[in-house]
Amino acid sequence: MDPTTGASVDRVVEGPTPKHAQLREILRRSVERELPPGSPIPSERELAERYDVSRLTVRSAIGKLVEEGLLSRVRGKGTFTASRRMELQLYLMSFTDDMRRRGLSPTTEVVGTTMEVPPGPTATALRLDEGEPAYRLRRLRRADGVPLAVERGWYHPRRVPGLFDLDLTESLYAHLAAGYDLRLDHAWQTVWAESADKETASLLGIRTGSPLLVFRRVSSARGEPVEDMTSWYRGDHYQLTMQLDRSTPDSGHLAKHGGTR
Repeated sequence: MDPTTGASVDRVVEGPTPKHAQLREILRRSVERELPPGSPIPSERELAERYDVSRLTVRSAIGKLVEEGLLSRVRGKGTFTASRRMELQLYLMSFTDDMRRRGLSPTTEVVGTTMEVPPGPTATALRLDEGEPAYRLRRLRRADGVPLAVERGWYHPRRVPGLFDLDLTESLYAHLAAGYDLRLDHAWQTVWAESADKETASLLGIRTGSPLLVFRRVSSARGEPVEDMTSWYRGDHYQLTMQLDRSTPDSGHLAKHGGTR
């Protein structure tokens, strides 16, 4: 019995508790107790008919569960119970290799390529000459067809000449190793949380304002900076876990290394 309405847990009734809140709890129980990760839920129309509520009520209930990370919308396919969050690895590994290691099929879509003068912080990080243009690459990364991350990065033009002639839908790190003998061996990484802007949300198939994990990483090979990349990861698919020990501030820098590409 619902303690606030006295109704059966599988019914939505008139009462002091709003219908969308009642339906949200019904769906929450179903997700948590009955449906495995990645399972589709019924359509808005089916749920509206089943519980005798409006589609607006259904949309509100589902929207809250999406915000909580229990459900996930996939554009053109429907709404699914959220997959278990993947751990973001704190070491240098390509996105392609990381997804394959997890048993997932990675794909990459190139969103844009330009040659332009980067902002000051990037020019400094890559040690570019004043006014020197750099390669700017924007990509969307998917696993098993699900969009997981948007990458917007800058690459040093003298370290990777002809970068845009490569197949950028493949692993970039593999290209750097094979074509330029560059194996990224060091990185400084900064992590923060952010709400998805309209463009990023559209690429990831999520609502504007949805939570994201953001990583900015400056990577080097043999002491020379090559890449200044910022990645926006879906907050409903990723989590970051770090071991914390009592230590000096300098040794704490280790927590900033790594990431996934």
